[in-house]
Amino acid sequence: MTDSRVPRRRRFLVCEPRHFAVQYAINPWMHPDTHVDVDLAQEQWRTLIRAYEVHGHDVAAVEPVPGLPDMVFAANSAVVVGGRVFGSFFHAPQRRPESTHYDLWFKTAGYDVHRPAAVCEGEGDLVWTGRYVLAGTGFRTTREAHREVQEFFGHPVISLTLVDPHFYHLDTALFVLDDANIVYYPEAFSPGSREVLARLYPDAVLATRDDAMAFGLNSVSDGRHVFIAPQAEALAVRLDDHGYVPVPVDLSEFHKAGGGIKCCTQEIRS
Repeated sequence: MTDSRVPRRRRFLVCEPRHFAVQYAINPWMHPDTHVDVDLAQEQWRTLIRAYEVHGHDVAAVEPVPGLPDMVFAANSAVVVGGRVFGSFFHAPQRRPESTHYDLWFKTAGYDVHRPAAVCEGEGDLVWTGRYVLAGTGFRTTREAHREVQEFFGHPVISLTLVDPHFYHLDTALFVLDDANIVYYPEAFSPGSREVLARLYPDAVLATRDDAMAFGLNSVSDGRHVFIAPQAEALAVRLDDHGYVPVPVDLSEFHKAGGGIKCCTQEIRS
């Protein structure tokens, strides 16, 4: 079955963790007294970039800014579909300045950027499936932003309610495998949202809480290769059973801030 999975070349936007630290607490993973090994974080991040490039993907980078320790989490900066950029408006005041720097990068690259009026945290809560946008709410991005996204892109937006604070963004509880299927942790969602996902994706790969707590749902797939936390061993085995190729990349230093592979990766869809 593995040979039937076809990878699709992707273009990613990232930000070096030169100034990465845990200086405040805005999710259950963060504790300001946590020591971050910046050298290790940079090496882990470089390993992720090398993995993307080895597998044929293009990677562009935003210059990191002192005083913005979470800027490394590029996924939260925007969502890009069809070359159109819907920017971010962060819930936490500490992160709001990041939007200016990402917006500038996109504008310099020739993109128009829509500034949301409602709280919206980019691909953290907005997941493009190839047909519609799955949109998380409950902790960060608001339902008002979901409506803005639908008006901006003209694609259907399906709202999903997150209920476990450990999975405060949709990209900690769900990721897209390819145009036909997803992986998700059901208990991260409200009962109604679980029913919606079951109807939309009856053949989805279901994850356990252990998978999710290991940041296994904060993964990136190119349709064949799945860049995944090595701590999510059981999920990697299930993905292999479904014909995907797990590519383990350890971003354990970033787990201290509640982030992982997907959090560090913004996809630019032309």
